[in-house]
Amino acid sequence: MNNKQEFILASKSPRRKEILKKMNIKFSVSKIDVDENNKIQDPFKKAVYLSKLKSEYYKDALEKKILITADTIVHKKIILEKPKTKNESFEMLKYISNKKHYVTTGVTLRSVNNKLSFHETSEVYFKKLSTQEINYYIKHFKTKDKAGGYGIQEWIGLIGVKKINGCFYNVMGFPANKFYQKLKFFKH
Repeated sequence: MNNKQEFILASKSPRRKEILKKMNIKFSVSKIDVDENNKIQDPFKKAVYLSKLKSEYYKDALEKKILITADTIVHKKIILEKPKTKNESFEMLKYISNKKHYVTTGVTLRSVNNKLSFHETSEVYFKKLSTQEINYYIKHFKTKDKAGGYGIQEWIGLIGVKKINGCFYNVMGFPANKFYQKLKFFKH
């Protein structure tokens, strides 16, 4: 990969920034706000749709740069959005406790001449979480800025996740390996 290539990450996610830094990618950040409310119920389509929407919202010039946008969806029969209250956080964590759920991230890469969208899905298996464990997590960590109400890299992931099938970094919010593979063939 060309380490001289410059990227723009259009995201407010500190986890995406952290992952790209670990990948030794040179990037600047542009924070964008889009209305994520829509009627799409298919989590795979919704993740890609939202990453495309964020990409389209970015209007600055992309000369010699590649724009990266992404959106992560947590789902199991229903889509678990970012919780708005502590009670919603509790209900979400209770819902995924002792079960398998899925995390799908849609990514869009865009340059002046090209655009590519893809998604990655990981399976996450939680142990049975006690009421005390859920309440401890909600009290000591920010749950409202995360799809599904949890961050796998935080305390709840350390004590609660039994197994993952797929990319760990995808569960954090960015499918690092698939991004790297797609980028090798992205013509900009």
